[in-house]
Amino acid sequence: MSTTFNVHKPSAYDQLMGRWSRQLAPQFIEFAGVADGETVLDVGCGTGSLTFALTDIPFLSRIEAIDISPVFVEALRTRNIDARVAVQQGDAQSLPFQDRAFDRVFALLVLHFVPDADKAIAEMRRVARPGGTVAAAVWDHAGGMPVMRMLVDSIAAIIPKAEAFRTRFCFQPMTQPGELERVFMSGGLQDVQETELTIRMNYRDFDDFWTPIAAGEGPFGALIDSLSETERQQAATTMRAAYEAGRPDGPRSFTSTAWACRGLVP
Repeated sequence: MSTTFNVHKPSAYDQLMGRWSRQLAPQFIEFAGVADGETVLDVGCGTGSLTFALTDIPFLSRIEAIDISPVFVEALRTRNIDARVAVQQGDAQSLPFQDRAFDRVFALLVLHFVPDADKAIAEMRRVARPGGTVAAAVWDHAGGMPVMRMLVDSIAAIIPKAEAFRTRFCFQPMTQPGELERVFMSGGLQDVQETELTIRMNYRDFDDFWTPIAAGEGPFGALIDSLSETERQQAATTMRAAYEAGRPDGPRSFTSTAWACRGLVP
């Protein structure tokens, strides 16, 4: 499986996105639901934002986690101290589990990076038991992430070749209203419900925001990596001005909204 997510260091990923995934995870679990004694699969576990939020629930019996990135898998294994958790590398489009193996199958902030989301949903349904729950969440790129729109709009305004990246980002599959719901329903899931989950992304200062991107982390980092040195300096200067917005550097807070969807396996 290929992925459109660019990852180098777990610590840099956590600064870019992992810390916000950790904020979103409890809301997602509340929406998706869990019950006493259940087994849960975390598809696209990353560094463990959802996995470790699940370990905070004492009545779950088993938590499996899987990710395509060996960097993420190793980071999660290193951090994990819960005997209920098992972690392995694998493809969301071809899950290495038997049919009906889990009570709940979750995917937090991953389906928009999977080349074939329909196939991933079909696999998530396959490994969930009849009556079990499949649930997923993705960021609302075009309308729900003002800090990232600020980034792509600012850079596209000064660097023409970044305009194509902005279009891909804003209209990345699975990030638009109703897309998850349609995929869940076409995948044969029942009682499908879609909702919005919102957190705030709080940054200490511009460097707290910009450092992992400048280091090449994530899709935004890949964009910066593709620029010349002069263009990278222009991008940094423009982004600093957008972040500061005419005031001294310091803390800034931005809302971020994700679409979440759940459905039952017939």
